[in-house]
Amino acid sequence: MIRLQPIATLIALLACCLTASSTFSSIRAEERIRISEKLPQTTPWDLARLSQAPKFEWLDQNAPDQASPDQTSTVRSLLFEGEPYAGKPTQVFAYYADPQTVAGKGDGAPKGPWPAVVLVHGGGGTAFREWAELWARRGYAAIAMDLAGSRPVEGANAHAAENRTRLPQGGPGQGDEEKFGSIDKPPTEQWPYHAVASVIKAHSLIRSFDHVDREKTAVTGISWGGYLTCIVSSIDSRFSAAVPVYGCGYLHENSVWLDRFQKMSEPQRQRWVTLWDPSNYLPASTVPTFFVNGTNDFAYPLDSYMKSFSAVPGDKQIRVTVNMPHGHPAGWAPAEIGLFIDDHCRDGVPLASVSTPESSADRITATVKSDLPIVAATLHHTSDEGPINQRKWVDEPLTVDASRVGGKAPPESATAWFVTASDNRDAIVSSPVVIRASAK
Repeated sequence: MIRLQPIATLIALLACCLTASSTFSSIRAEERIRISEKLPQTTPWDLARLSQAPKFEWLDQNAPDQASPDQTSTVRSLLFEGEPYAGKPTQVFAYYADPQTVAGKGDGAPKGPWPAVVLVHGGGGTAFREWAELWARRGYAAIAMDLAGSRPVEGANAHAAENRTRLPQGGPGQGDEEKFGSIDKPPTEQWPYHAVASVIKAHSLIRSFDHVDREKTAVTGISWGGYLTCIVSSIDSRFSAAVPVYGCGYLHENSVWLDRFQKMSEPQRQRWVTLWDPSNYLPASTVPTFFVNGTNDFAYPLDSYMKSFSAVPGDKQIRVTVNMPHGHPAGWAPAEIGLFIDDHCRDGVPLASVSTPESSADRITATVKSDLPIVAATLHHTSDEGPINQRKWVDEPLTVDASRVGGKAPPESATAWFVTASDNRDAIVSSPVVIRASAK
C-alpha cells in the first residue's frame, strides 16, 4: 500500500495547483476561471490550465463547424484530451448537439450564438445521446461526456452497462475502487480528480465554439453527476447556472456510502473528505444553483442535502419532491431544471422562491416571491423517526394569499417538514426542509 501523506504535506504539495500556470496569460480574461479565496489550499486541480479548451477531434464527418447540407445526424460525437492517468495520456468521449444539428442546415435553421449546457451523468451512466438532443431542441448547445473511460455502443441502449466499450486511451473507471479504494494514491490517480477535470474541460471546449454564447453556460448533473456539479460549479466561476440533481456533499456524515467510509482508516477518511467531498467547495460557489432531490433518496438523504444547500452562500433555490424516483431519465425530467437554466441563460421567467416556513400557535406560513401567480401550495410533513430517507410523508393543502401561503401547522410530533408552491406553469419549488435536530 502506498503510504498516506500527512495532511500538512498534502497541503504543501497541492497548494501550488492554485497558482496560475505560465500559459494562463495567453487566455482571454473572459475565458479564465476566477480562483476564489474561499477554495481550500488542498484543491488539487490546476484551474488555470483547465480554463483552456482541450485538443479534440470529431468522430463523424460533418462536424458543427464543417457541416454540409447533407448532414443527417442530430447529435455529433467527439473525443477530447483528458488528464494523464497512470503515466499515460487519456481521451474523453462526448456527444454534442445544438439547435442547428437537430434542425438541419436549411435556410430556416436557427442561428447561433446559443447558450450552452454541460451534462454530467451519474454512477453507472455514460454520455447520453438523448440528453444532449433534449437540450439542443430546447435551444442550447449541449455536451454530454463519459466519465468512466468508455463510450456507448452506437445504436444500442446506452442505459445498459453492457452497451459500452472501453476507450483505448480511457481514463479511470467509475467503480468503488476508483472512487474510494484509491485514496492512498496521488490525487491525480483517483476518479474524482479526473471526473471534475473532464467536466471543466468539456465546459472550456464548448465555450470555445464560435456559435456558443460563452457568457451563458450552465451545468447539470444526476446522482454522482450531481455530486460533481456541486464541486464543478464551486470551482469553475464561468457558469451562469448549476443544477445538481440528487447528488450533494457531506457523504461521510450520511449517505449510502457510510459503510465504505467505515472501512477506511481515520487518515484515509480525512483525506477523502478533504480532497473530494463537496462540503469543502460549496462555500466558494458564486454560481446561482438549483438543488433538486426527493424525500426518500436512497443515496443522498435530505439531511446531507440540506447541509449542502445551506453551504452555498449566494443565489440558490430548491425543489424537493416526495418520493422522487432515482435515475437518469427521472433526474433530467423535471421541467423546473430547464426553467431555472432558461432564467439565467435565456432571459426566461424566474422560478418562484419559498422562504423557510414559520410556525405560530397552530398556523404555519411561508413567503413566496414569484413573477407569476402562485396557484397552489402544499405542506409536507413526517412524524417518523429513524433514517430520514425511509420516512412516510403526509401532504396537506395550504391557502394562497398573494405572496404568502399558510394553513394548519404540522403536528407537534413532526420530525421534518417543508412547503412547496406551484405557479401557473405548474412549476414547483420548495422551501428549505426543516429537520428537527433530535430526529436527525
